[in-house]
Amino acid sequence: MSLKITSIGNSAGVILPKELLEKLRVSKGDTLFVTETPNGVELSAHDEEVERQMEIAEKLMRENRNLLRKLAQ
Repeated sequence: MSLKITSIGNSAGVILPKELLEKLRVSKGDTLFVTETPNGVELSAHDEEVERQMEIAEKLMRENRNLLRKLAQ
């Protein structure tokens, strides 16, 4: 799929076709994240840094489950 760069005011942008929006599972107003990869750039609907932080938080919560239960009481 190729996208054409168009003028948007004083900036430039691309229009994402409906099919691409559906594949990304996004719609108007959502945020896309750009990641540089060895093959170029990648657009995704999730932030890899937030995902990494959530994985760490989930691991800590599993490891400290009993302590967290006590603190919640």
